[in-house]
Amino acid sequence: MSQKKIHVFLSHGLESGPDSTKIQALKAEAEHFPDIEALALDHRGIMDPAVRLKQMQQAMDSAGAEPEFTILVGSSMGGWVCAETSARTPVLGCFLLAPALAMPRYPDSHPEIQASQTQIIHGWQDDVVEPMPVIELAQKQNLSILMLADGHRLADSLNRIVAEFRLFMHRCLGGED
Repeated sequence: MSQKKIHVFLSHGLESGPDSTKIQALKAEAEHFPDIEALALDHRGIMDPAVRLKQMQQAMDSAGAEPEFTILVGSSMGGWVCAETSARTPVLGCFLLAPALAMPRYPDSHPEIQASQTQIIHGWQDDVVEPMPVIELAQKQNLSILMLADGHRLADSLNRIVAEFRLFMHRCLGGED
């Protein structure tokens, strides 16, 4: 990949924030790579996924992010925001943790994820976003999915998630695994 700056936008879940352990760990990992600008969006207090989606689009526009040099990272509702953003504007990468896909009250519950690289990580014991609809969406769209013995917050899997993200970043940046 060229020397272009890569933008990484991180979108947290409904009951989380930009300073959450997962978001900050992934942001720090992204910043280990050269020519990366990582931004953790602050969606606190915003319950409407459509409003969060607009926030993501505004953040990308404000940063001057070029979609082909943009990586989206999202957890839960933030995962839906990233997936839907990529459906509207194909991006370099989507890294989705327990993404709120196949949720009936979302504007588009089955976004067609369009990213050169996509990785979904989900917990078998997730009782907020049921695993099977997410697995079915991944199968239908031929997306990589990793199922872990964990719940919705993936709290017991932080080290594994960071390691998977490191591999994902290498794939996005054209490096070896």
